[in-house]
Amino acid sequence: MPAFSLEPEQIARRARLRALAADRLRPLAEKGEPGHVNRPLVAELGRLGLLARLFTSGAVDLCLLRESLAHTCTEAETALALQGLGAHPVHAHGTPAQRARWLPRVTDGTAVAAFALSEPGAGSDAAALALRAEAENTRGAGGPGADAPPPDVLSDTPPDSPSDRSSGAVEDPPRAAAPGAAAPGTAAPAAEPDGPARWRLTGEKCWISNAPEADFYTVFARTTQGAGARGVTAFLLPADRPGLSGRALDMLSPHPIGALHLDAVPVTADDVLGEVDRGFRVAMGTLNLFRPSVGAFAVGMAQAALDATLAHTAGRDAFGGKLKDQQTVAHKVAEMALRTEAARLMVYAAATAYDEGAPDVPKRAAMAKLLATETAQYVVDAAVQLHGARALRRGHLLEHLYREVRAPRIYEGASEVQRGIIARELYAEQEAQK
Repeated sequence: MPAFSLEPEQIARRARLRALAADRLRPLAEKGEPGHVNRPLVAELGRLGLLARLFTSGAVDLCLLRESLAHTCTEAETALALQGLGAHPVHAHGTPAQRARWLPRVTDGTAVAAFALSEPGAGSDAAALALRAEAENTRGAGGPGADAPPPDVLSDTPPDSPSDRSSGAVEDPPRAAAPGAAAPGTAAPAAEPDGPARWRLTGEKCWISNAPEADFYTVFARTTQGAGARGVTAFLLPADRPGLSGRALDMLSPHPIGALHLDAVPVTADDVLGEVDRGFRVAMGTLNLFRPSVGAFAVGMAQAALDATLAHTAGRDAFGGKLKDQQTVAHKVAEMALRTEAARLMVYAAATAYDEGAPDVPKRAAMAKLLATETAQYVVDAAVQLHGARALRRGHLLEHLYREVRAPRIYEGASEVQRGIIARELYAEQEAQK
């Protein structure tokens, strides 16, 4: 893979996106209610054509988009990313009918998507999912009953294999609410299943971004008991299916995060994303694309904190000169810049590897997310320290970034999980060379 650097046109596009975010998105973000989906903001992302780019761009362009928005408007960046995370499985694995029904509404911002993988007892160990998809015995083919092929036919990956086991898929990141409350003037999804019922989903999902206010969920449920990662199926679940309810969780997050309760929710073969018992691959494919771009989100925040620090230390009078003249301050700023640029290079290198179909994408994606999110935490914290008490006032940019920067080290794979993935892939590479 060639060495990576942004082209001049990409740098210019980044500047245009930052300006667009300041002019069109930041004002809408400021009017949003914390802890709730900002539907006007999502709709504006659609009008600007940014949501459509989630499904027409490669990983490098996705990273460029997320970094640019994060620098100026983290709320817009998160709203865009959650649309992509929730709807990418539909784009990549959905049937023509599923894609035709939902993707136009996702891209124009009238339908809000959510990625529902994590559970109260299955966050970092996502292969331990307990949400049950129970077959209805009176139905025909399409369920995981007698007509379904055995697990070893459905997957060539051994159950609980190291390559599938650790996803770290705790999603990014209270008022009782009916899931999927539609925006005024938009049509709600149909309440009926999309075909004859084949399964009933029963269990809980937790820490789900955009829950309980999303219009549909990509839900991962266990269709084969005792099969680990092999026995999970992905379903496209409209939010007003009978038996689905949710509640908001009071979190350190400006966007909604909630829990879902599924009580015998009917789903069908027409709701399956991909293949029965192969849903874990749907989840991992989505995360391999979005993990580097989580790093891009972190780089955008780090760059915003660095820019604010450069302006502050250059203008702040202290000790008979400017704050930047203090060697300790100058060295700290240099370290902030060094780490930010190193993280940026790793993020875009991982994205380039994804676009080129490189075999080591899981390792590179984990490295990018780990380094960038840990770097952003360091840079934002250092920026707060150099600004002093003013940075802790409500409404200050750094106060906002300080709250935003913590969650990415947990969702879509905690830092510890990323280290485990990196080590596992390194040893697998060593073994393959023998």
